[in-house]
Amino acid sequence: MLFDFLLKKHECQHNNVPIDVDEAYCPDCGAYVQNKWFLVRCSCCNIKRSAHTKYNEIVPDTKFCPNCGSTEFYVEELEKVNFIDVHYAIFKKIVISQEKLTTRQIWIEQEESLIEEKRLIESRK
Repeated sequence: MLFDFLLKKHECQHNNVPIDVDEAYCPDCGAYVQNKWFLVRCSCCNIKRSAHTKYNEIVPDTKFCPNCGSTEFYVEELEKVNFIDVHYAIFKKIVISQEKLTTRQIWIEQEESLIEEKRLIESRK
């Protein structure tokens, strides 16, 4: 418990980013944040397992599956959380880097030669 406090980085938690939007800019630090919902399932029997985040990683609460005893699990990303899955769903705010947000646009202007070729084709008909 004490080590968790000492190792914790003092970064923005993006608490003012609304939960009901898919993505938004944080008003505190200006970072672009995506809201994501995750669900942990057993790899063997595929039942939902309760989970938590530990060191920014999603892990199940118990080591073994209560249904089949398997230790294997996988994390499923949900597009929208269902009211049935709310008890098992994990909510994370993921910061998207500015490098991924940059887009490139190429504008192609119509050249006069293309217009002249079109006129020549039309005049031949």
